[in-house]
Amino acid sequence: MRRVWLLLAALLAGTPAAQADDLIGVRHYAFVGDEDTLLDIARRYDVGYVEMRLANPDVDPWLPGEGRAVLVPADHVLPPGTRRGIVINLAELRLYYFPRDGLPVSFPIGIGREGYETPTGRTTVARKREHPQWVPTASERAENPELPTLVPAGPDNPMGDYALYLGWSGYAIHGTNKPFSIGRRGSHGCIRMYPEDVARLYPLIARGTPVTVIDQPYKLGWHDGELYVEVHPPQHAADVVEEGDMPTADADLDLVAPVLEAAGKDVVRVDWQRVEKARTEQNGMPLAITRRSAEPAVAQTP
Repeated sequence: MRRVWLLLAALLAGTPAAQADDLIGVRHYAFVGDEDTLLDIARRYDVGYVEMRLANPDVDPWLPGEGRAVLVPADHVLPPGTRRGIVINLAELRLYYFPRDGLPVSFPIGIGREGYETPTGRTTVARKREHPQWVPTASERAENPELPTLVPAGPDNPMGDYALYLGWSGYAIHGTNKPFSIGRRGSHGCIRMYPEDVARLYPLIARGTPVTVIDQPYKLGWHDGELYVEVHPPQHAADVVEEGDMPTADADLDLVAPVLEAAGKDVVRVDWQRVEKARTEQNGMPLAITRRSAEPAVAQTP
């Protein structure tokens, strides 16, 4: 009964979002070089390791095969909610920056591992620092008592060359001397970026820039008159992907209500088989779930 009411509400609603453009980037293919791994290709095209694995489940990440074409998942539905300042979506291991003027940009990130999860919520950039020193936290020193009390700037500094310190004590967005950790869960809660990405982002960010951290496994958005859905596995499943397996469908994820709300009067064009495909595959790539013709929707029910 609840779904019937949702369907009626959607049919009566308008679709102001249908004129928006919520999709950025372009998906494309890249050819594997002589000594390339998926990690090499991921960095070359500014994507993370897990999203590269999800897009190429049948490719050996260490020996992908010289000359082979691999899919680069460089298109993304913009995150929901307030699109201002920095928005980090932990589920997709990505950071978005929304400047006051100009188009949004997105970067892959590394986040906190199990037991040291990056927190969600709202904060700001409290201060900035080029060539930061690294002072290991108490938890890091407890885990590894051999750590020094302070690591100066330089190639051995795990914070890289740039750091944006958040209003949350002990957390920062920073570079890394381990670029292979991007697109993975491996930090003590900080947000890591490729060295070249943080160098690009750093000068754009002022103190006080709002930072919103969410953990949203699915996103919905409009592009060129079509509604897209993008579904990611939950955070813990990223570890499964790293180990070589693909995630299993999340039985608790119900996309019916959010799709109905996003589609509005265009709900008659929704292809629910595509919605289910996105829900079960969780490959992190945008999928158009509306049809240009409403005819096939006669037999379609959520």
